[in-house]
Amino acid sequence: MAEAQLRTELAETKAELQRLKEPISVGKPTIHKDLSLISLIPKWSESETGIPLKEFLSSIKSSGRMGLWQKADKLEIAILRLSDVAKQFYNGK
Repeated sequence: MAEAQLRTELAETKAELQRLKEPISVGKPTIHKDLSLISLIPKWSESETGIPLKEFLSSIKSSGRMGLWQKADKLEIAILRLSDVAKQFYNGK
Protein backbone atom coordinates (compact mmCIF):
# COMPACT_ATOMS: atom_id res chain seq x y z
CA MET A 1 0.00 0.00 0.00
CA ALA A 2 2.80 2.44 0.83
CA GLU A 3 4.48 1.53 -2.44
CA ALA A 4 1.34 2.34 -4.42
CA GLN A 5 1.07 5.68 -2.64
CA LEU A 6 4.72 6.50 -3.44
CA ARG A 7 4.15 5.64 -7.12
CA THR A 8 1.11 7.90 -7.22
CA GLU A 9 3.01 10.77 -5.59
CA LEU A 10 5.93 10.27 -7.98
CA ALA A 11 3.60 10.40 -10.99
CA GLU A 12 1.94 13.55 -9.64
CA THR A 13 5.31 15.17 -9.00
CA LYS A 14 6.51 14.39 -12.53
CA ALA A 15 3.31 15.86 -13.97
CA GLU A 16 3.72 18.99 -11.85
CA LEU A 17 7.34 19.42 -12.96
CA GLN A 18 6.31 19.13 -16.59
CA ARG A 19 3.54 21.67 -16.06
CA LEU A 20 5.98 24.11 -14.44
CA LYS A 21 8.44 23.80 -17.34
CA GLU A 22 5.87 24.63 -20.02
CA PRO A 23 5.48 28.40 -19.43
CA ILE A 24 9.24 28.80 -19.43
CA SER A 25 9.71 27.36 -22.90
CA VAL A 26 6.58 28.71 -24.58
CA GLY A 27 6.96 32.03 -26.35
CA LYS A 28 10.50 32.81 -25.25
CA PRO A 29 13.20 32.84 -27.91
CA THR A 30 16.33 30.84 -27.35
CA ILE A 31 19.37 33.06 -26.90
CA HIS A 32 22.62 31.64 -28.19
CA LYS A 33 25.77 33.16 -26.76
CA ASP A 34 28.71 33.37 -29.13
CA LEU A 35 31.70 32.53 -26.98
CA SER A 36 34.00 32.25 -30.00
CA LEU A 37 34.39 36.03 -29.73
CA ILE A 38 36.61 35.50 -26.68
CA SER A 39 39.50 35.13 -29.11
CA LEU A 40 39.06 38.81 -30.07
CA ILE A 41 39.91 39.91 -26.54
CA PRO A 42 43.62 40.40 -26.00
CA LYS A 43 45.34 39.28 -22.81
CA TRP A 44 45.93 42.07 -20.32
CA SER A 45 48.87 42.14 -17.95
CA GLU A 46 49.25 45.75 -16.79
CA SER A 47 52.70 45.91 -18.37
CA GLU A 48 53.96 48.97 -20.18
CA THR A 49 54.26 47.03 -23.45
CA GLY A 50 50.70 45.66 -23.30
CA ILE A 51 47.46 47.24 -24.38
CA PRO A 52 45.88 49.97 -22.26
CA LEU A 53 43.23 48.92 -19.74
CA LYS A 54 40.63 51.07 -21.49
CA GLU A 55 41.18 49.17 -24.76
CA PHE A 56 40.99 45.83 -22.92
CA LEU A 57 37.67 46.74 -21.29
CA SER A 58 36.32 48.15 -24.55
CA SER A 59 37.07 44.88 -26.36
CA ILE A 60 35.18 42.96 -23.68
CA LYS A 61 32.23 45.33 -23.91
CA SER A 62 31.95 45.24 -27.70
CA SER A 63 32.54 41.48 -27.98
CA GLY A 64 29.97 40.92 -25.27
CA ARG A 65 27.41 43.03 -27.07
CA MET A 66 27.93 41.10 -30.31
CA GLY A 67 28.03 37.73 -28.55
CA LEU A 68 24.95 38.35 -26.37
CA TRP A 69 26.94 37.81 -23.19
CA GLN A 70 25.50 38.50 -19.77
CA LYS A 71 27.29 40.74 -17.26
CA ALA A 72 28.56 37.66 -15.40
CA ASP A 73 29.94 36.23 -18.66
CA LYS A 74 31.92 39.40 -19.33
CA LEU A 75 33.36 39.37 -15.83
CA GLU A 76 34.47 35.74 -16.07
CA ILE A 77 35.98 36.29 -19.51
CA ALA A 78 37.85 39.36 -18.27
CA ILE A 79 39.32 37.29 -15.45
CA LEU A 80 40.30 34.53 -17.86
CA ARG A 81 42.09 37.03 -20.12
CA LEU A 82 44.29 38.42 -17.32
CA SER A 83 47.94 37.43 -17.47
CA ASP A 84 51.23 37.89 -15.67
CA VAL A 85 51.13 40.54 -12.90
CA ALA A 86 47.40 41.23 -13.34
CA LYS A 87 46.53 37.56 -12.86
CA GLN A 88 48.81 37.31 -9.84
CA PHE A 89 47.16 40.40 -8.34
CA TYR A 90 43.69 38.97 -8.94
CA ASN A 91 44.70 35.64 -7.38
CA GLY A 92 46.08 37.48 -4.34
CA LYS A 93 49.73 36.52 -4.80
